[in-house]
Amino acid sequence: MNPVTVTTSIARRREEVFEFLDDLSNHAGFLDHFLVDWEFSGPTRGVGAKGAARVSAPASQDWTEFEVIESDRPDRIVEEGVGAKGKRHTRGTYYLSDRPGGGTDVAFKLEWLAAPRTERLVPPLSRAFIRRSNGKALRRLKKQLEMS
Repeated sequence: MNPVTVTTSIARRREEVFEFLDDLSNHAGFLDHFLVDWEFSGPTRGVGAKGAARVSAPASQDWTEFEVIESDRPDRIVEEGVGAKGKRHTRGTYYLSDRPGGGTDVAFKLEWLAAPRTERLVPPLSRAFIRRSNGKALRRLKKQLEMS
């Protein structure tokens, strides 16, 4: 499946945005509209930070595990995820850049390394769900960082 990229601009310095995103436990606060019951292990930030969350859907038992595999301060954070009982492998990358005039542009790109058959059969629906969920996540991230 083709990757999905969503973007936002945040009125905070890139180093501050990176610092917030680098702490994996902070992700629960802007992703909890579709991922709940978070658990964390390993270091709290940087490479090796791990988290797991359940998909928030009626009767869902689908858990996704995340691990930060790259942390290139203050430009990029890469996470890999495994879900759907090991059938879905993803790579999510946060790209941060200085915004002309101040602030930070944030792009989040999700790539599927492997996907369950059901998701491969309907890629437009899978991509639309992810685009909508991740777009909302970045809007919530923006709001959270600009209010603090």
